[in-house]
Amino acid sequence: MKCKICSNESPFLFQTKVLHKYDVDYFRCINCQFIQTEDAHWLPEAYDNAITNLDIGLVYRNIVLSKVVNNIIFWFFNRKASFIDYGGGYGMFVRIMRDMGFNFLRQDKYCENLFALNFDVKDVANQKYELLTAFEVFEHLDDPIEELEKMLQYSDNILFSTELQPKVITTPADWWYFIPTTGQHIAIHSHKSLTILASKYGLNYYHRKSLHLFTKKKLNHFIFKILAIGEFASFFNLIFKNKSLLMSDYEQIKKINHENFI
Repeated sequence: MKCKICSNESPFLFQTKVLHKYDVDYFRCINCQFIQTEDAHWLPEAYDNAITNLDIGLVYRNIVLSKVVNNIIFWFFNRKASFIDYGGGYGMFVRIMRDMGFNFLRQDKYCENLFALNFDVKDVANQKYELLTAFEVFEHLDDPIEELEKMLQYSDNILFSTELQPKVITTPADWWYFIPTTGQHIAIHSHKSLTILASKYGLNYYHRKSLHLFTKKKLNHFIFKILAIGEFASFFNLIFKNKSLLMSDYEQIKKINHENFI
């Protein structure tokens, strides 16, 4: 099988049971170590529920990342600009970021928008965004190249999270992140695969653990790493602080509701 990232050979790595019923082969690239599955025919079934009941870290992740993203925007980007959360799920992250004063909109074609109604990309005209966030999305992508190109139509700056594979993998039991019971994690990256992916589009790549940034900007990598430390985020939030959009959003939604009843 050809690697979806660098087109080198990807020999068989292991087979495991996906969704408790399908015997699925996984392959790892000899060059960039990107791990991909065979043709993911089970995806429609895997996304019967877009967010699985195993994602118990969803709330905690959104709270921590909102604090980290606040600091990264303040330091490296225009905080008065518009932002987009790609694959934004229920809209929780968008709602938190708007409450923190950032004009975030949600995008997700698979999941119902529960927390950010009226603040979806479908609600506004097409535009470019200062920054696109995509948390726990890259491991779901059946065609990473095509999906990255879609993201770049929204923004030249992409901040995302995905876990990088450990050095030794021989079976799916070696690493929890495969999660074959859900069938959704079909693209597992290495540092090299993400480096190659960024370079294909002339993007600089900054990272700390599972947090990654593709951007055309040249940044101080050390400062990025400091700002990406979740344990420090609350301290920096005391310094970097926007005026909340909570009340203005309330007035906007109230106006929309009123117009819908006229």
